[in-house]
Amino acid sequence: MQRWPVLLFLAWVCFLFFAGIGLFTSGFLLTRIELASRSSCSDPLLPPPWERQNLPTGSCWAPQRFPKAVLVIIDALRFEFARFNPTKATPLPYENKLSFLHHLVTSQPRHARLYRFRADPPTATMQRIKGLTTGSLPTFIDVGSNFATYAIQEDNLLAQLAQNGRRVVFMGDDTWEGLFPKNFFRSYFFPSFNVKDLHTVDDGILQHLYPTVDSGEWDVLIAHFLGVDHCGHKHGPDHPEMAKKLTQMNEMLRSLVDHLGNDTLLLVAGDHGMTETGDHGGDSEKEVNAALFVYSKTPLFGTGPPEKPEAVPQVNLVPTVALLLGVPIPYSNIGEVMAELFSGDGDAVSAALQQLSVYHINAKQVDRFLHSYSLVAQDLPAEQLQHLQELFSSAVEEHIRLLAQVQGATLVPPELESRLGTLIGRFQLYLREARAVCTQSWARFRPLRMMGGCTLIAASCLLCYMASELAAALDSFYRSCLLYPLLWGVVVAVLLGLAHVFTQEGLDLLLVSSWAAAASQVGFFWHWWGQYPKRARSVGSQPPLASIGLRQRLRAWLGLAFPMGILLFRCGAMFSDSFVVAEARVAPFLLASLVTLLVGKLHWDGRLTVPEGPKQQFLGFSSYRREIWYLLCFVATLLVCVRLSGFFHQCREEIPHCRPSLFLSPLASLRNTRAKNLFYLLCVALLAGLAYAVRSWLRHYGNLNSSDPLVLFVRWGFPLVVLCIACYWAVASSAEDSLGKLQELVQVAVVAFPWAVYGLASVGLLLLLCNPMTVFAKDTRESAGSIVTPSLGVPSSEVDFLHVIPQIYRRMQESQKSRLERGSYKATVAAYGLGSVYSAALVIALTLLGFLLMLLHSERLSLAFLLLFLEAFMLLHIHTRARGLAGDAEPFSVPWYAVISWLLAASQFFYSTGHQPIFPAIHWNAAFVGFHLDHSTNLLPAVLVGANTFASHILFAVGCPLLLLWPFVCEIPSSQKRKPKKEPQEELQEVEEHMMEMRLRESPEKFSNALLQLGLKYLFVLGMQLLACVCAAMILRRHLMVWKVFAPKFLFESLGFVVSSICLLLGISLVMRVDCAVSTWFSQLQLSRGGQTSCWASVGSGRSLLQELKMQES
Repeated sequence: MQRWPVLLFLAWVCFLFFAGIGLFTSGFLLTRIELASRSSCSDPLLPPPWERQNLPTGSCWAPQRFPKAVLVIIDALRFEFARFNPTKATPLPYENKLSFLHHLVTSQPRHARLYRFRADPPTATMQRIKGLTTGSLPTFIDVGSNFATYAIQEDNLLAQLAQNGRRVVFMGDDTWEGLFPKNFFRSYFFPSFNVKDLHTVDDGILQHLYPTVDSGEWDVLIAHFLGVDHCGHKHGPDHPEMAKKLTQMNEMLRSLVDHLGNDTLLLVAGDHGMTETGDHGGDSEKEVNAALFVYSKTPLFGTGPPEKPEAVPQVNLVPTVALLLGVPIPYSNIGEVMAELFSGDGDAVSAALQQLSVYHINAKQVDRFLHSYSLVAQDLPAEQLQHLQELFSSAVEEHIRLLAQVQGATLVPPELESRLGTLIGRFQLYLREARAVCTQSWARFRPLRMMGGCTLIAASCLLCYMASELAAALDSFYRSCLLYPLLWGVVVAVLLGLAHVFTQEGLDLLLVSSWAAAASQVGFFWHWWGQYPKRARSVGSQPPLASIGLRQRLRAWLGLAFPMGILLFRCGAMFSDSFVVAEARVAPFLLASLVTLLVGKLHWDGRLTVPEGPKQQFLGFSSYRREIWYLLCFVATLLVCVRLSGFFHQCREEIPHCRPSLFLSPLASLRNTRAKNLFYLLCVALLAGLAYAVRSWLRHYGNLNSSDPLVLFVRWGFPLVVLCIACYWAVASSAEDSLGKLQELVQVAVVAFPWAVYGLASVGLLLLLCNPMTVFAKDTRESAGSIVTPSLGVPSSEVDFLHVIPQIYRRMQESQKSRLERGSYKATVAAYGLGSVYSAALVIALTLLGFLLMLLHSERLSLAFLLLFLEAFMLLHIHTRARGLAGDAEPFSVPWYAVISWLLAASQFFYSTGHQPIFPAIHWNAAFVGFHLDHSTNLLPAVLVGANTFASHILFAVGCPLLLLWPFVCEIPSSQKRKPKKEPQEELQEVEEHMMEMRLRESPEKFSNALLQLGLKYLFVLGMQLLACVCAAMILRRHLMVWKVFAPKFLFESLGFVVSSICLLLGISLVMRVDCAVSTWFSQLQLSRGGQTSCWASVGSGRSLLQELKMQES
């Protein structure tokens, strides 16, 4: 068996796809250009009334109104949490808890005001912090770095405060530490990533908040509380814990106001909202609708609050706070100043003039930014920039004329007020249109890169299809077909590298990889075009088309048209946002449709009726009627599993009236103790049932008879893993109820049990890698006749081995037959489990991975995982029975319908394990299974969250080789069938036909080609789905729903492709590792007998045994 060439070919194909994904991503998901310019006090942006005056000490651009400010950020403070509705008699847990804010607004209307604080998506914490400090708009791709924060290089409010000598003290979320290094006068950071921890950050802030405020050693104090956000993630907003947390925030604000001086501005803000499930990250109304509360002990507003709270974009906070504190507005700000905070205590005219001055400064700053940005980037439309410039110039000129008339006292108050109001409206129009232009234009695409990436992916799909057909027609084609493309790619990469060296330009590794991938694809197609059509014609054993009947041709065409039609329908529907939103229901429907069409095709072909003539047999299937009922039972069970999997759904906010499944929440969220206990017992029973089913299957096929370490681990390690998971579920579901010293013990157990599972699973996988053989060889020999070689001695040449191996195999069959019936032949060596050795290794690996992935999900999702394994088992049996009924004469080729149905099941269970291709649906809790404190690096939590998200992709990709192996495993021994008694010679001939998976080793080249063809088909189907998402994102990049639907779908599909392809390589590598171990086992068994070859027998590979021995000797 050629192992390395097959793996290298598949790895090369994966690299082609990866290069296409990277190139497309670099053209589709780009951040806007960040300018390095910074504002300063010397910038000529002063408005006419102040440009000839000396500003007070400590003021820049405008007179300082407050020397101190306190910014309290309550993470995920939705507007409904801050609003108080006195008419509600029975408020929800998150309603009417911040009563102190309502008290201040009603008792001091000119001192306090509540706003709707509109966040710009994505509503992830780091992006919101950037918006709150720079006044600019983070783009979509920034959400990917939410937990790998980078220092903000752009001009921002904290940098301006530090630059102008203000002492900034911070306490709370440690995300700020990575964003603003060395910008704080004093800081108290607390770990923020553990969303299960509701109190560490908040309690740490409260410990330092009041002493810091009383010390006076600060100018700006920022406190970022996380308890409300973490409570939403853990319990959701409608939970008693949320009421406790909001009440704690209410008392904190009450005490804080008592400690504030008259010269201090208090700002209480939420960085984003949350959905009904407590998540955020998208752009739904509840996610972008946060709260802002402004208060000062001195009057702030000239009038009372409006009837309905005003909606304010979050970026508006930056210019407002900057001018109130007397520092320059950050250079890249596009926010609009909240002018009502600059009204002062004068009459309406003086208040309007004051507001006009700050609007003038704000507009000048935005105009300067747009001018600088347009010089370095071309993504802002020129005609819109011209229109904005005209608006700005006319407003500034009108302001100058108006001020001249005011100084000349030529206007009466009523006319002056009217013109002031009109001019304020013009400045507001300019600032809002400027922000709208930037918002629309900062999806900056590179069409050439997008087209290049799309072309690479499409060419890779075509290559997969062609190579899979070649693998079926020609032996070992991949050796020469791999050499030339690799040479072409390496040559192009070297040439590009030398060109960059001589031109002294920066080396773009992504472009180099893409060009190398394209060159290697051209090399493959060129070599194929020049060589293999001739060989295919010379080899062609297919009859001419004219000799095939119309009905046969139609049947052959339909055999490919049905599964490909389902695949093309799924790919074409990726262009519909409605389909993407409803894909959780469509994927199961397509799977059920494909299986039903398969049964219909078998019926149309006449395969579901008992034939009148001799029965066609495939791998021992001789009774059509029984096989038909088996097939129908398997199909019915599959449809039930598909139906039941719909109970584990997650909702998207685009689907109204959808309620997420109750099974997604952990047992700890259940308030009914009896229900919690019943669910716990059910989950543990199902977990134990899975382990028992796997062990029973292995025992049935004889893979648990030996005393090897792997077999011992399956016997004793599996129950131990189940016990550790059950104990973890028990302590995790009752952690909130434990008290005192028991609480400390529970905290230790919550970490210890997952680590025990990690350790046991790692040991099992390591044993599987070191020695994957689960075969028990039993020597029951007595004296027997010798196996004869041509040289009448010990086999010493290839000719001898080719002569000996068939005798060895027949001797084992004779031994088995004599032991069962006649007893005339003397037994030699019985090898238990050899016929299922490949599948046994995969089943053990999948079980261990399943245990790990179930640990990373909530307890009740173990029901979904049980359905996953059961549905996969049904698909394998349907595939096997369908091939038997169809009389497939080529057992080494997996049909397209099996591969497509396997991948449809993987997509189905992506949704049925509580996931959706949107960021708010990511299960961040998985990052802390086995970890109590924060992580020191981002790699481990990324791996845990990724494994949780793509659990179905991992399991189905690793288990993909079972599609090839299962028909051989399900081969039914003749001795187990009811049939009339036959002559010994006929019965022995039938026994010889049943070799199960050892039949694969009879043809090593066909085995290698079969694995390669299966891998290429799997990558082709994955690639077609990816290509559809890429094309949809590219063509619909200006669609209204691109950032809400198509871009997240593309990202999740790309990550799913990467995970699936890597796991596919691992699954095929495991099969090849088992094949290597089987070869070693045969070699050792042969060598251990020496000249006594007559004393043993086994089922093995004849033609490759000598080659393997020579390799060992060398």
